Order: sequence, then C-alpha cells, then structure tokens
Amino acid sequence: QAPVVESGGGLVQPGGSLTLSCSASGSIFNIWDMGWYRQGPGNQRALVATIRYDATTTYADSVKGRFTISRGAARNTVYLQMNSLKPEDTAVYYCNVKDRTAMNYWGQGTQVTISS
Repeated sequence: QAPVVESGGGLVQPGGSLTLSCSASGSIFNIWDMGWYRQGPGNQRALVATIRYDATTTYADSVKGRFTISRGAARNTVYLQMNSLKPEDTAVYYCNVKDRTAMNYWGQGTQVTISS
C-alpha cells in the first residue's frame, strides 16, 4: 500500500464544489503536518493549503475563502473542501504528509478539472 493516497478528483463545472480526501498509511509514524499542493499545466507545484499538528491552517491567497482544509478525527486523514471552483483551479492535486522528523511523503496526485 502506498504511504499516501488521494481520492476525490474529477470534472466539475465552474462554480461547483469538490472534496478531496487523503489518507496516510500506518507506515508513517508521528504525522505532524498535512497539506495539499497543486500543479497546473506548465506550472510548478505550489502550495494550496496546509494544516499543522496544532490545527493551524495556511492557505494560498488564490484559494482563501473558497477552500477549507481539515483533518479527520484519526489524524491520518486530511480533506480539502473546494467551493466556487474556477477554471484556473484545474491542476493535479497532491497530498503531502510530513512527520515529526520533517520527512515528506507525497501521494500520486489526483486530477481536478474545472470546465463547462
């Protein structure tokens, strides 16, 4: 089993909503921070949102007020609720998990396409 697995991507019309999910396997100990990054066509991978061990959240300016990151009760899952989606949100979304030693784990990515 891959250590980090995302799900929930798909095709949505502009203005629609989508929720991404990410689950970290038990092979990752002492999960500290979790987050979402995205890479659009011709762009570098960029931060979307992160949530720290103490529940502190950070958002890219482009998604503030539209996206919400949250962690599950088991703390090995993270969600990204995306509302008011725009064509420029089209990208491959990657889940990032960081453990207490600052080791990074990445998922394989899930495609999100916003188009009418």
